Amino acid sequence: MTNPEEATAVTTADAPATDEAAKPRRGRPKGSTARTTRTIELTLTVTGTADGDWQAELKQGSTWLSRGLPVTATAVSKAAQELHAELAEPIHAVIDAAREQRASRVAALEAELEQARKALAELEE
Repeated sequence: MTNPEEATAVTTADAPATDEAAKPRRGRPKGSTARTTRTIELTLTVTGTADGDWQAELKQGSTWLSRGLPVTATAVSKAAQELHAELAEPIHAVIDAAREQRASRVAALEAELEQARKALAELEE
């Protein structure tokens, strides 16, 4: 048999623990010190052609928010610069290459136009 003093000691020791467990605690649990952050996933896709035509598409999760929006090369360049320099450098290189390609195409078309004007002038004489 147990001693009455031991029985009383056990009951009084158990009593505060049950009172604490019954009380709801405020704040975050002690085991978790990290704050949970809610993340939002947005995917912006910018595509360009060799002709210098650019399009933007925006997707949230698996839902398309917008598709096939035409954007200018200047807007793409500014957006890349605003985001980060590491993004801007390769995008500027692509835009510059497209600009050079367009400039050479314009020069070729101007030369062709000049030849056509000379041929037309010869026919009129």
